[in-house]
Amino acid sequence: MAAVQNEIFAAGLRKTPTDKATIMAAYIDPEDRIQCVVAEDDDGRILGFQSLRLAKVGNPWDVAEGWGIIGTHVSPLAARRGVGSALFKDTLRAAREFGLRSIDASIGADNMLGQAYYEAMGFQTYRTPNGLVCKAFYL
Repeated sequence: MAAVQNEIFAAGLRKTPTDKATIMAAYIDPEDRIQCVVAEDDDGRILGFQSLRLAKVGNPWDVAEGWGIIGTHVSPLAARRGVGSALFKDTLRAAREFGLRSIDASIGADNMLGQAYYEAMGFQTYRTPNGLVCKAFYL
């Protein structure tokens, strides 16, 4: 998963590189994690991943308590191959099973690819704080 984020960084689409420990802390181990789904190719190479967390009071994204918080990371080497759509299908199932009613995607205002992806998945802009475009998906 770190390799995916570092490929995104190398393509100039992420501000900082990452490592395994950061990935574990942010996506695998947090207590508010609902799911983290991974897409792989036939050789087991990770093409992308998507995390879904439960927003709690005081979360760093200022998302309303009880909402889901989604993060999507797809390698530029796997772009436009349906990876993001496949990830969201599984994440949406998990969100429904968990009983979420809304999901937030907080995207950098300069990340046009990310904004287009979430719009294609059915998210709508609902707020724009400090250099972010926050999109909501209502279940």
